[in-house]
Amino acid sequence: MTPNFTYEELTRTDHRELLNVPDAAALKNLDKLALFLEEVRALIGRPIIINSAYRSPEVNKSVGGAPTSQHVKGQAADFRVIGMTPDQVTRLLHKSKLPYDQLIREFDSWTHISIADKPRKMALIIDRKGVRQFV
Repeated sequence: MTPNFTYEELTRTDHRELLNVPDAAALKNLDKLALFLEEVRALIGRPIIINSAYRSPEVNKSVGGAPTSQHVKGQAADFRVIGMTPDQVTRLLHKSKLPYDQLIREFDSWTHISIADKPRKMALIIDRKGVRQFV
């Protein structure tokens, strides 16, 4: 897909008993996502470890994802950066001019980022306290 992100990496799942193959529309979005993740990686200046990107509807349901999740459309990735906390990553991306749709610090364990044709630049925190704006 790109120099630093492979199809296998962006479709990997621990739920091997479930099919996780994107349709044509999701595959097209995954191409865009991989290019966008290259920009994220360049801004951060470190490798990105993808926890989850594309999820088939079945995989998404099995992990408790929302039915409308951008992961199902191939438009989202959850990731970590070695040597940086999710808060540090989220703060850096939040201050950037990158055209993300959603940026979410999730449970202080990873960062979620998504793309869309009309990016909303929505930044959130999701944790045990609930969902709130990232400031």
